[in-house]
Amino acid sequence: MSDPAIVYELQNVSKIFRNEGRDFTALRDVSFSIREGEVFGIIGMSGAGKSTLVRTLNRLTEVTSGEVRYFGRNLAELSARELRKVRRSIAMIFQGFNLLQQRTVIKNVEQPLRIAGVPRRERKEIARKMLTVVGLSDKEKEYPARLSGGQRQRVAIARALAANPKVLLCDEATSALDPKITGEILELLAKINREQKLTIVIITHEMSVVERICDRVAIIDDGNLAEVGEVTEVFRAPKSRAAKKLVFPSNPYDPSDKDSRLIRIAFDGLSAKEPFIADLVATTGRKVNILSANTKSVGGVGYGQMVLELPKDEDDREVVISYFKSKGLSISEVDEA
Repeated sequence: MSDPAIVYELQNVSKIFRNEGRDFTALRDVSFSIREGEVFGIIGMSGAGKSTLVRTLNRLTEVTSGEVRYFGRNLAELSARELRKVRRSIAMIFQGFNLLQQRTVIKNVEQPLRIAGVPRRERKEIARKMLTVVGLSDKEKEYPARLSGGQRQRVAIARALAANPKVLLCDEATSALDPKITGEILELLAKINREQKLTIVIITHEMSVVERICDRVAIIDDGNLAEVGEVTEVFRAPKSRAAKKLVFPSNPYDPSDKDSRLIRIAFDGLSAKEPFIADLVATTGRKVNILSANTKSVGGVGYGQMVLELPKDEDDREVVISYFKSKGLSISEVDEA
C-alpha cells in the first residue's frame, strides 16, 4: 500500500506583523507536513500563533519567509486565478458559525454552490444531501436563529462540504459549544473523515479535542513549533515543555515533603492490565506514594498516567525508576512539566 500524499508541507514558515514601526513575530521557522486523509491537530494556548498558522494554509495570511506547499505547489507563487481555484478546494468552519441569518438553512448550505455558478436544481440536491450527512434534513426551511449552537455548527459543516473540498480547516470550531455538543460535533467530523477520506485540520487550545479525534498533532508555543507527532506518542511521552503543560494537569499534588521528587508515569491499555505498583513492591521491596491517577481514551486506545512520590533515599529512587523503565513505561519529571 502506497504512502498517503502530502497535502501540506510547511518549510521554515515565519510571519512578522508590522504596525506603526514595531514588529511582532507570530510564527518562527515552523516546519511540518500534513498527510492526505488524516485528522491533524494544531494546538496551543491563546496567542501562541495557531490562528495565524491556519490562515497561511489558504493564503489568507501571507508568510514573511518560508514556504507553504499545497499538494506540492508553493501557494505564494500562484496567480490570483490559480489561488481562487485552490481556495475552492479548502473549506473552513469557525467558532462563530458565520451563517447568513436572513437565509434558511438550505440556502446557507447552497451559498458556495451559488457563488460557483452551480445550477439551482443541482445545488439544492447537493445541499439536501449534505444536510442528511450532518443529520439536519428536517431543518432545511428553518432560520439559523431558531437552531441550537450545535445545529448551527452542523449547518456550517454541511455548507463547507457542499463544494466537495479536499481539506476542511476547523478554527476553534467547538470552542463555543458545551462538552456534550462538542463530543457530537467531533464524532460527526470523525465519521466524515472515515467515510469521505477528507483531510481535516483542527485548530484548538483544548487537548481533549486533539485526544478525541486527531491522528497527529503540532504543538505551537509562542510562535514556535514545540513538538509534532502521533497523538498517542505525544500523550504517552511528551518531549517539550509546552506539550507536558497541555498533556498533564498543573501541580494539584500534595507530597509528604517539599523536597520530594515526583515523577509521572504514562501507560497504555496493555501495560495497565499489569499490577505494576504491586509488582514493584513485591519485586524490589520499594514503595511509592500515589498522588494522582487518571485514564482517558486517545484515538480509541485507553491511556493512563500516575503522579508518584519517590522514596527519599536516592538509591531507592533509582531502583524504582529502573523497574518502571524495565516495564516499558514512559517516565517524566513533574517539575519539568
